[in-house]
Amino acid sequence: MKIFSLLIVIILIMIALGVTFSKKIITNIIIFTVYSLLMSLLWLLMEAPDLALTEAAVGAGATTAIFIFAYSRIRGNISE
Repeated sequence: MKIFSLLIVIILIMIALGVTFSKKIITNIIIFTVYSLLMSLLWLLMEAPDLALTEAAVGAGATTAIFIFAYSRIRGNISE
């Protein structure tokens, strides 16, 4: 289990770097969603199901929905 957790942490670091170098906003939103889902899996592996559920609901669910709504509202005003 520790090797799997370490693998997830390495992937999370790579995802964080991917957001840094990505130029498109919609790509960053998708990467953020994947980051939140993997983070909730990591919380679950660390035996913190309450944090895992909160991360999945707020991080991957609500925040992603708000980002997509905001992006759709300002899409015409952003030069990508």
